[in-house]
Amino acid sequence: MPVSRLVLAGLVCSSLFAQQTEDSTAQFRTSVEVVVVPVTAFDRDGSYVNGLQPYQFHLFDNGKEQDIKVDISYLPISLVICVQANDHVDSMLPQIRRMGTLVEPLVIGEQGEAAVVAFDHRVTTLQDFTSDPNKISEAFKKINAGSTSSGMIDAVMAGTRMLRSRPKNNRRILMLISETRDRGSEGRAREALIQAQLDNVTIYTVDISRFLTTLMARPQPPRPDPRPPAAHPLPAGVPATPNTVMQTYGTEGGRAEFIPMMVEVFKDVKAIFKDNPAEVFTKGTGGTEYGFTRQRDLERAFSAIGEELHSQYLITYNPNNKSEGGFHQITVQVAGRPDIQVRTRPGYWLGPK
Repeated sequence: MPVSRLVLAGLVCSSLFAQQTEDSTAQFRTSVEVVVVPVTAFDRDGSYVNGLQPYQFHLFDNGKEQDIKVDISYLPISLVICVQANDHVDSMLPQIRRMGTLVEPLVIGEQGEAAVVAFDHRVTTLQDFTSDPNKISEAFKKINAGSTSSGMIDAVMAGTRMLRSRPKNNRRILMLISETRDRGSEGRAREALIQAQLDNVTIYTVDISRFLTTLMARPQPPRPDPRPPAAHPLPAGVPATPNTVMQTYGTEGGRAEFIPMMVEVFKDVKAIFKDNPAEVFTKGTGGTEYGFTRQRDLERAFSAIGEELHSQYLITYNPNNKSEGGFHQITVQVAGRPDIQVRTRPGYWLGPK
């Protein structure tokens, strides 16, 4: 079913995004025409529920029931896979390169298409949209580690621009395989999320464990110390010679490499709350985050994303309460099935008129 490009113009479908815009003075005044809500239904065992009928769905916007349309038919998928390919994830890339063969049967289907993008400080298209699984597999094999930077946000924006050109009746999906932290993007997460919402793109992330990448990363070559040996402070009575400085400070390769790992552990605790663009993208577009620490996790993530995409229901509606500014909470119920739980976007942000 065709989806208008006016979807969610000037709004954000996530409370996370609302938090990110607190420091912005921008006012979004574009009117809302159509809200698109992907819905995933689960039973008590956590299995997907298929076969529900449109009349069973009821959607409430800020507590007000809406006149909705429900699409239960299969829609072709246009997919962009963005893979982090900097030197920090070099140890994980051999596992990722083997995933090309899983894209076609598990995510795309017979009528879909995919493109492959790799990013470090650059965003490089390794394969434009194609339905040929062999070309997709070959593109994955070309993924090699690059620089130290990782422009995740820039890659999301580039992938969204690619999806903008695809047929409007296709489901537009972006899969991000990367660490959750951005390292050097020129764009902002806020801008990337707005772009994804306007172009009706749903983002799924497969998060590479930063703990493992830090533990397994190649040590950076030591930078030369501009200070002469005598300039280093040493305990009283110890002469500042090159040998005593090296023994005390561990220069010339003698320093233990566990310190960066410990720093990452503390940063991860903080990142859960304020330094995780991946969480903003998934929750803001109705996608899901998956973890990746080993090959089996990556295979399960591909399988789960494919199954979810083919089990979702798409609800569209024109809000009957557009005069209400601020955050609009969305809740979805399935009539006659109290055993069913649904997952969807938590809501959207509507600026004042």
